[in-house]
Amino acid sequence: MANNTPPPPQPPPKKSKRIVRDTNRGKWRSKSEFILSLIGYAIGIGNVWRFPYLCYRSGGGAFLVPYILMVMLAGIPLFYMEVLIGQFSSTGCTGMFRLAPIFKGTGIAQVVVNMYCVCYYSVIISYPIRMMSYCFYKQVPWVDCDHSWNTDHCVSIDELSKQNSTGFVTSADEFFHREVLQLSPGIAHLDGIVWKQTLSLFLAWVVIYLCVAKGIQSVGKVVYFTAPFPYVLLFILFVRGVTLPGAWTGIKFYMYPEWNRLLDLKVWADAAIQMFFGLGPGWGGIVNMASFSDFRNNAKFDSILIVTVNVFTSIFAGFVVFSVLGFLSVKSGIPVATVATSGPGLAFVTYPEAIAKLPVPQLWAIMFFFMLFLLGIDSVFVQLEAITSSILDEIQWFRKHKWKLTFVCCFAFFLGAIIMTTRGGMYILQLFDWYSSAISVIAICLVEIFMVSFIYGIDNFMMDVEFMMGKRPSLLWKILWKWVTPVVLIFIFFTSIIFIRTIQYHNTIYPQWAIAIGWASFGSSVMWIPLYVLYIMIRKRETMFDSLKKRLKPLDWTPADPEDREQYEAFRRQRRMPAFMSDTDAEAMK
Repeated sequence: MANNTPPPPQPPPKKSKRIVRDTNRGKWRSKSEFILSLIGYAIGIGNVWRFPYLCYRSGGGAFLVPYILMVMLAGIPLFYMEVLIGQFSSTGCTGMFRLAPIFKGTGIAQVVVNMYCVCYYSVIISYPIRMMSYCFYKQVPWVDCDHSWNTDHCVSIDELSKQNSTGFVTSADEFFHREVLQLSPGIAHLDGIVWKQTLSLFLAWVVIYLCVAKGIQSVGKVVYFTAPFPYVLLFILFVRGVTLPGAWTGIKFYMYPEWNRLLDLKVWADAAIQMFFGLGPGWGGIVNMASFSDFRNNAKFDSILIVTVNVFTSIFAGFVVFSVLGFLSVKSGIPVATVATSGPGLAFVTYPEAIAKLPVPQLWAIMFFFMLFLLGIDSVFVQLEAITSSILDEIQWFRKHKWKLTFVCCFAFFLGAIIMTTRGGMYILQLFDWYSSAISVIAICLVEIFMVSFIYGIDNFMMDVEFMMGKRPSLLWKILWKWVTPVVLIFIFFTSIIFIRTIQYHNTIYPQWAIAIGWASFGSSVMWIPLYVLYIMIRKRETMFDSLKKRLKPLDWTPADPEDREQYEAFRRQRRMPAFMSDTDAEAMK
């Protein structure tokens, strides 16, 4: 007897769902806002206190040969590539890895590196605030040894050249290390908080928050002042510097070429590393700032312009610094080679010593320290925005509470940075500056260029650029992105490890346990790259091979705007290429 029972009703087929893309992230009101924000980001304190000394130490004018080569072969290609990625996808440093989802851990690594950097960089820009407070004294306090913080070994810079003993310390050195920092004997001795420095740090974070509270809407307004005004101050200091006696002696030391130094591999390594950290690829800031640009923006012009301005600023800052060092050498009788230094020693000891010999030193000191503050704060803007935008891209619920999220981040980073305002804080700052970001960012850039050129495919990437810009990039860019820049990055990565120097500050060698902490800070960021791969392989239900294969394909790699997306999909179909991973695969990867 036939069974006439009707079959049970089948559930309706599950609709595949494309990943929700946020099209309300915001846009720059004008192209100039974007350019100024990236100029402010790429040009920082390092252009003033690191490049000039590195140029002088590494062969003077001859150093510009490897430096310019590295900029052309790696700096511009990386910068341009990151601008294109951000502009095409309208996502920050975590969303950009939809290009190859298995590398999403690299985006997490970028966020971690930025967190470290924002903490210690905020302390650096708090030093100019503190130094400016001393500029309202009737006489700048670092000019003599008649203060409570001075020791019996203190001498003025004029007297130093007359002393036969090497045990004497300049008044400016004692002022910065004994009054401003109240420096302890070493990193093992934190010895309590310097409350005046903590207050300066708090003021720095108040300014930062007020400038970034509304995201790019507020940052876009602020950069009209913070990006160009340092050039006004730099030019004024340049004019004053080159008119001082002995200025050209200092400039000669800075630019006189030693061509034989080009045979030294260390010089090429220094040029590569300076190029890398001067321009700032790999941190996620470039991608994030570009994600707010117009989809059809001329990214190539912007990239070349910003890199050119950066290189010019570094070289020009050297004239500003060494003209004043030459003047200090003439006034003190100490050779330029002896007074020349880099880092905090240049910005807060040597340069203030020279300024103190000018008429109305308070005016010149305020201009110099305010310039340093502006150069630094722009970099913090972009790095903080990269962090918050990454959180907002991943958890869009926070978009309704952006100002609250920004406040929490600012307050958390302020608390994290307080340890660097202790008497041993400078040792901690130097440790994290030395280890936490340098090699990590190079590794991140290697993953980026490998992902674009070999996983996604350089031809696919160039086709995306062709759709966005209306013109396919030339063969030169393909050669740079696929072969030349990766080779240069590998060179930079290994030489940065081979030539890494033993860290010390103020002639104090760090203990091995502190160096281990430094390397741990490096590992705490890059570890997310392999950990995310491992997480994907363990969590997903496919076989390991299928899981890896699926996550090497782009996940919804399309423009964010629906109209641009529709045109892009038609463009790819015309070329007979899939626009992105299928909806079913995208849903399965969630």
